[in-house]
Amino acid sequence: MKRSTKITSSTATHRNALVALAVVVALAGAAGAEQQTPSQVVDGLASQVLPILQDSSLNAEQKRQRVEEIAYRAMDFNTLSKLVLARNWSKFSPAQQAEFEQEFKRHLSVTYGNNIENYNNERVQILGERPEARGDMTVQTKILRGGHSADVVVDYRLRQRDGQWKIIDVIVENVSLVSNFRSQFQDLLGSNTPAQLIALIHEKNERGEAFPGAPKAKT
Repeated sequence: MKRSTKITSSTATHRNALVALAVVVALAGAAGAEQQTPSQVVDGLASQVLPILQDSSLNAEQKRQRVEEIAYRAMDFNTLSKLVLARNWSKFSPAQQAEFEQEFKRHLSVTYGNNIENYNNERVQILGERPEARGDMTVQTKILRGGHSADVVVDYRLRQRDGQWKIIDVIVENVSLVSNFRSQFQDLLGSNTPAQLIALIHEKNERGEAFPGAPKAKT
């Protein structure tokens, strides 16, 4: 039986802002990741990105640019793209696969990177690790919101590639980034070609728009 995903507007607003924070943390790379455990990788990401978000001397655009300067090192976008497209991956030509990967990578930045102004002094606490299939590891964390606001559980799934632990999924309150986009793209590919899907993502990137089902940070 499928669990209900109905939530109140107030709850959605808080959760969506924290989804953006979780993904922004994932998009900030950590140097020397090949020498670190999965937990150390995630902790290193938070240690890099949170000071940027806390810097009151920077405006939102400057923060976004600084995060993007260190971005993309921590996520394995090739694996992420394969997981998001699932069985549809083989329907894309090699050139289309590469194009999709770049547009989807950019789309994550458009969807979440532009919303970093919603940061409100949250902190990231590492809770532990859990082994997964294929040698993956899930790093369990909690976003500490302080005051009377409820903390938010965020899991990062990592996989080793070329000797480095890379993030391949972000799960916020049991909502998977991969599953979210996979569902949308599968629906779109039911009536669109791979080229049309790539063009649609490109158009949304140019307009700075997210897909309707993608969680967005809100004030």
